[in-house]
Amino acid sequence: MAVNADPKPGRWILPLVVLGMVAFTYFFVRALPSGSEPGEDTGTTLAASDTTVPADGEESPDDTTPATSPQVDAETQAYLDGVSGILASIQELQEEMAAVNGGFDADPRTVQYSEAVDRLTALAENANGVVTELDALTPPPALSTNHETIRTAVTTAAAAAGEALEGLQSDDDGTRRREAVNAFDQAVSDLETAIENARSAAGLAAPSTTEPADETPDTTEAAGDA
Repeated sequence: MAVNADPKPGRWILPLVVLGMVAFTYFFVRALPSGSEPGEDTGTTLAASDTTVPADGEESPDDTTPATSPQVDAETQAYLDGVSGILASIQELQEEMAAVNGGFDADPRTVQYSEAVDRLTALAENANGVVTELDALTPPPALSTNHETIRTAVTTAAAAAGEALEGLQSDDDGTRRREAVNAFDQAVSDLETAIENARSAAGLAAPSTTEPADETPDTTEAAGDA
């Protein structure tokens, strides 16, 4: 009978099984598709978001609607440009009226009678010319009522300019001329308001406030015109 050199041959079975499992696992893992290594650029990285969360009470840029300037048709714009020019002309005449009236009533007098007559004569003629310029404008139908108000203010200013000249040339103590000057100033103020209303009716904001004309000196104690 042969003698078995290894009294416990079954003890090799477990290591062989473990070795087989390790080998199987090794070859199985190698057969799998390779995945992306850490840090490898796959070309599918997500871009950083530009969106910021606004703080409480703040508006995000996307929430604000850009302001747009209101637009009017060419006919309306041409008319509004025309009456703006009318206003500028009347305001220049208002400055001249204040200069002549103030100089004539100054003590000592800085504008003599003959000069005052010449300047007020030219002023009255220019005021009538402004009325003619206004009548040459064609208001759009939507501003026809506003146009009548504007024309009333301009014709009132022209009438006041003529009245100031007549008061200067009369034997009045100066009251008539000064009242005419005040009426001219009021007509200019009414014209400014009428043009602002016309712009509002056309859907436009009122233009920037113009600088007021020089204040007319207090002439209540002045002597007569002549």
